[in-house]
Amino acid sequence: MNFLAHALLAGDDDDDRIGGLMGDFVKGFLPAGLPPALASGVALHRAIDSFADRHPAFIASRSRISAARRRVAGVLVDLFYDHLLARDWADYGAGSLDDYTAGIYAALQRYRGVLPEPAEAVANRMQANDWLASYRDVAAVGRAIDLMAVHRLRQPNALAGGIDEFLADAQGFAADFRSFLPDALAFSEAWRAAR
Repeated sequence: MNFLAHALLAGDDDDDRIGGLMGDFVKGFLPAGLPPALASGVALHRAIDSFADRHPAFIASRSRISAARRRVAGVLVDLFYDHLLARDWADYGAGSLDDYTAGIYAALQRYRGVLPEPAEAVANRMQANDWLASYRDVAAVGRAIDLMAVHRLRQPNALAGGIDEFLADAQGFAADFRSFLPDALAFSEAWRAAR
C-alpha cells in the first residue's frame, strides 16, 4: 500500500495514521527513537505490508505487471491501489476524500519535529502538492511513478512509464483491489484491537 491506503487502514487514531504514512522511512527495531504510540503506527504499517505480500489478490496484481517491470511490481501495485482507493473513495471512506486528506495533512503538521528528517521532507511535499487527493487522477499517479523513477529509487530502474501497466489491465487491477481491501481492513482492525 502507498500513503492513502496506509492512512485508511490505520483507522481513526492520528498516531497510527501518521505512523502508517511514514512507516517506510523508519528502519530497524522499534521504537527507533519515536514516541511509543507513533512507533506502534509504524509497526502496524509493517504488519499491513506483510499481510499484503501474502494476500492472493495482491499477488495476482503483481503478476499482472509485465516481466520488464516485475522487479518493481510491488511499488506499482501500491500506487495503483492508492489510485483505486482515491477514485472510489465513496465506497470505502467516510465523508469526502478532500475532507479526509485535509485531516491527514493537519495531523502531519502536529507531528512536525517528531518524524525522521526524510519523512518530514516527504510530508511537506505531500501536503504542498496534495498527493493524497491527487491519486484519484490516473495521470497524477503516472507522474508520481515517473518522479519516483528519478528521485526515489536507485538508477537504473524500470518504474518510468509504469502507469502503462495499469492502463493495460485497469479492470483486472480494480477487481483485485475490491477483493483485497475488505480483507486488509479486517486485518488492520483486528491488529489494532489485539495490541
